[in-house]
Amino acid sequence: MCNTSCLNTPPVVQSFGKNQDFLARRCIWVNGPVIVGAGPSGLAVGAGLKEQGVPFIILERANCIASLWQNRTYDRLKLHLPKQFCQLPNFPFPDDFPEYPTKYQFIKYLESYAKHFDITPQFNETVQSAKYDETFGLWRVKTISTGGEVEYICRWLVVATGENAEKVVPEFKGLDEFGGHVMHACDYKSGESFRGKRVLVVGCGNSGMEVSLDLCNHNASPSMVVRSSVHVLPREILGKSTFELAVLLMKWFPLWLVDKILLIFARLILGNLGKHGLKRPSAGPLQLKNTEGKTPVLDIGALKKIRSGEIKVVPGIKRFFQGSVELVNGDNVEIDSVVLATGYRSNVPSWLKENDFFSGEGIPKKPFPNGWKGNAGLYAVGFTRRGLSGASLDAISVAHDIAKSWKEETKQKKKSVAARHRRCISHF
Repeated sequence: MCNTSCLNTPPVVQSFGKNQDFLARRCIWVNGPVIVGAGPSGLAVGAGLKEQGVPFIILERANCIASLWQNRTYDRLKLHLPKQFCQLPNFPFPDDFPEYPTKYQFIKYLESYAKHFDITPQFNETVQSAKYDETFGLWRVKTISTGGEVEYICRWLVVATGENAEKVVPEFKGLDEFGGHVMHACDYKSGESFRGKRVLVVGCGNSGMEVSLDLCNHNASPSMVVRSSVHVLPREILGKSTFELAVLLMKWFPLWLVDKILLIFARLILGNLGKHGLKRPSAGPLQLKNTEGKTPVLDIGALKKIRSGEIKVVPGIKRFFQGSVELVNGDNVEIDSVVLATGYRSNVPSWLKENDFFSGEGIPKKPFPNGWKGNAGLYAVGFTRRGLSGASLDAISVAHDIAKSWKEETKQKKKSVAARHRRCISHF
């Protein structure tokens, strides 16, 4: 542990050349929380703290804010929900933005958000470990960057890396024999380079559906792997966003009944999807989202392509061969490329040490709305499985809670300093 001179100073850098443990590491005391992650969740917490005068540091491993949106999304991506459900606290979207902003508009919005609240993250700084020091009652956050290793010491730690920090790449038998181009959906930008190609899209969530649709629009021939059941809902019902309608109905009816209403509308609007290879789960879409975090697919045109046969729905994969794939039903399909729309996961277990607040999958164990606060000054934002609206609600709670503690501690320190000052005067 660094000596107390480090802990009694404002956010400054102190070198410890004589101490072997700090030969290559600087030690920085943060007079406020350390926020890990400069995505929408981290920015929202930072904005809340700024408004209440609480200092903080945001650490970001990439070279920009919202790196998932900027570096790991396809060109055609738009927000799946109306903008009013995706805006961050105290900063609405511009009036001239469409109801479903593009990814470029959303990135522009986030950059304006950071500028408006004067938030400047520290980029290219990867957190290697974060551990609570029970002896001193402080968090020790070790990072590495091009400038070397740094250890941040703080009272509060905000985990804002989110549910989608790392791509999920399943293992498939024979994939190394395939010989064609294989990529994860996070590296997919456009179907332009796949014109005339036979592409296997592994996954039928929103990403799998949209990548398949984009490939069709660029004259490729996609086959989409559907390994299990999936809920597909229309993006809008009776001129309203399906999500907005669900929120409205939840105010009046129990969840199971809202699920039934949504599924009746889906059947009327989309028809029987089972005959196209898309079987619905037994649990309703909202129930499944709450219990397992599985988001229903909101259709923006892929179903039309599935009905016409332009997107082929195929069952699970048995194994790959050179230039082809064998499916679990025994069929062999010749393919040129593979896009793995197999999702993302949290990376929290890889760096947050000896903590029982998060599960082994890197998600807070307490369900929403109680998963934002742990013990010993630990907080989590962006793990609600409720998108940007859930992250915003948690960010508001976290910022208020930290600000309250910070102000109380600041008052106590001022009283302590004043008391010491009076004692000093009384000696003369």
